[in-house]
Amino acid sequence: MKVIVVGSGGREHAIAWKLSESNQVEKVVCVPGNGGTALEKKCVNVNPDSCTYLDGEKGADAFVKIAKKEGCTLAVIGPEDPLAEGVADAFWAAGIPTVGPKKQGAQLEASKDLSKVFMKKYGVACAMSETFTDKNEALSYIEKRGAPIVVKADGLAAGKGVVVAKTVEEAKKAVEELMEEGKVGDAGKKLVIEDYLRGVEISVLAAVSVTKESAASGKACIIPFIPARDHKRLNDGAQGPNTGGMGAIAPVPDVTAEQMDAFNKTILEPTLKGMIEEGFDYRGFIFFGLMLTENGPKCLEYNVRLGDPETQAVLPMMESDFASLCTSITDGTLKDFALSWKKGYCVAPVAVSGGYPASYKKGMQITLDYKAVRSFGAKVFVAGAIINRRSNSRTQASDSLPLVEDDSPEMHMLITNGGRVLACSAYSDSFDDARARAYGALTKISFKGMYYRHDIGLPGAAESN
Repeated sequence: MKVIVVGSGGREHAIAWKLSESNQVEKVVCVPGNGGTALEKKCVNVNPDSCTYLDGEKGADAFVKIAKKEGCTLAVIGPEDPLAEGVADAFWAAGIPTVGPKKQGAQLEASKDLSKVFMKKYGVACAMSETFTDKNEALSYIEKRGAPIVVKADGLAAGKGVVVAKTVEEAKKAVEELMEEGKVGDAGKKLVIEDYLRGVEISVLAAVSVTKESAASGKACIIPFIPARDHKRLNDGAQGPNTGGMGAIAPVPDVTAEQMDAFNKTILEPTLKGMIEEGFDYRGFIFFGLMLTENGPKCLEYNVRLGDPETQAVLPMMESDFASLCTSITDGTLKDFALSWKKGYCVAPVAVSGGYPASYKKGMQITLDYKAVRSFGAKVFVAGAIINRRSNSRTQASDSLPLVEDDSPEMHMLITNGGRVLACSAYSDSFDDARARAYGALTKISFKGMYYRHDIGLPGAAESN
C-alpha cells in the first residue's frame, strides 16, 4: 500500500521510516516532509506549495488531492495543528482511512480548558485548576493560591504557552505576557491556572481506536506504549529555558509496574470512558504527559498525536509491524492487535541550532558521516533540516524529491532549517550502551552552532518538581 504522512518534523521522519520498514508498504508520501524523509527508503517528499497539479487548494483539500494522485490508501497525521483543523475528517470523507482523531477529539489538545473539563468530568487524576478570560481575576487567583503555580495558555502554542512559575511575581508576569502582550497570540486570551505538582515527568504514548461502532461492540480501546521521558530544558542538569525537547529515552528505568498500573486505572481507563461517552471518533494516537507524584500519577496534559522527540526513541523499540498497527487502529481491530517491544533501551539526544529556543540562524551546512553513524548502530531522524536545492539541480523543478541512497553525495547537501535540527537514536540491550552509542554517533555529525545536552537519560537530567 501507499501511505501519506502529513508533517515536516523529526516525529514524521520516524513515522515514515517505521512505515517504510513494513513489507506491506510500497511508498510513503511525506507532505511536505524534510531533508531526512527525502533521503529515506521508499519515501518521497511532496511540497503542496510547488505542486503544479493543485488548483489553488490549500490545507486539507490539498492533502486529500495529493493522496489521491499518489494512490494512497492510508493517511497518518503527525502534528496537532492539522488535526485541530479537521484534516482527519477530510481524509475520511474522501474515503481514505486516517490515523489521527477527527476534529472533535483533537480539541483535547487544542484547548487546555476543554481538556481539563474532560478530565474533571470523567475522574482523570490531574492537578486542581481554574480557567480565566479576565486578567484581574487570574491575578487574584494567583495571589490566593500562591506559588509555585502553573500558568497555561488555553490554545495551541507550539510548546511556548506553559509557564511553571516559582514565585507569585513570575506567575503574574506570565499572565501579563500571555493575556496582555499576546506572547502566543489568540492562544493566550484564555488561561488555565493549575496547582504545581511535585514529582518526576514521563510520557506515555498510546494507540487509540474509538468509534460509536467499536464502543457498542466492546472493541473500543487505548493500548499504551512503553513509557518514555522527554528532556525539555536546554542545558545539562535540567537547567535553562524550556524547549520543544532536547532528547528522549524509552523505556524509563525508574518507572515501576505499580506506577503503570495506577496510570491505567486512574488516567487511561477514565480517558477511554470519556471518549466513548462523548461520542468521539478517535482513531489515532494519544500522548499522556504525566507527573509521577507521591500520591500516584497525575495527568498534566493530553496531546492528540505522538510526542516529539519521544517518537524517535519509542518507535525504534517497536517490534510489531507499524503499518499493521496503523491499519488496526483504523479498521477497529486494535483490541486484538498483539503489540510487542524489543527488550533493551533507546536513547535519542537532539542536536539544535545555536541560539535555540530564541533566535537562531538557518542554512548551516550539515556534515553527516552516515557510515560512521551506522557503525554505532544509530539512526538519525531529521527535524529542522532540508535539502539544499541550489546544489541539487535535478530536484529544483520537481513537485517531489526523489529517493536517493544513504551514501549518495546528496547527504552532504542537508542544511539546517529550524531550531531542533535532528535526533540521533541508538538502541542496545543495556541502557549505558545505548547512551554510549547515541553520543558516539552524534560526534560524527556537525554544523555551525550545533549544540546538544550531554546528560540525556542520566540521573538528575529529568525535569522534576
